[in-house]
Amino acid sequence: MKAMFGVMSLLVALAIVGLIAARQLKAVGHAGAAASMPAGVPAPPAMSGSGSVREQAVQLENKIANDAINAMNRGAASRAEATEK
Repeated sequence: MKAMFGVMSLLVALAIVGLIAARQLKAVGHAGAAASMPAGVPAPPAMSGSGSVREQAVQLENKIANDAINAMNRGAASRAEATEK
């Protein structure tokens, strides 16, 4: 009896949490993704709408690799300038 009461109370608690989560997700969903972004964060890059998920993943991987290389080059350049001064 005690175990049955424990299981039932867990199910009730799970149902309550589920309802609250669903309401919150509906409220956030109407605001849109752009409204939830902080002011200083740039918008995500626009991926081409055509193509498969694999092609979009490859494009994203290439962009991340290029951004990392550019960041390392900028860091190396700033270190070189700092040592010259």
